[in-house]
Amino acid sequence: MIARMFLIPMVLCLLWYIYLQVNGYSLKQGQKGFIYILVFSAGLLGVMSLLLWITNAQNM
Repeated sequence: MIARMFLIPMVLCLLWYIYLQVNGYSLKQGQKGFIYILVFSAGLLGVMSLLLWITNAQNM
């Protein structure tokens, strides 16, 4: 599961790009959305990594 976590920001950015194109916005206008997506994804990856580390530490 962790090996595929890189897909989350890629898919979200692709969907955001499609949304911008469909509604006639430029990439410059949607730049803040890309930043939010990357920050959210980094936080999610951090939490998932911490949970994986905690559960593996308790199994030893």
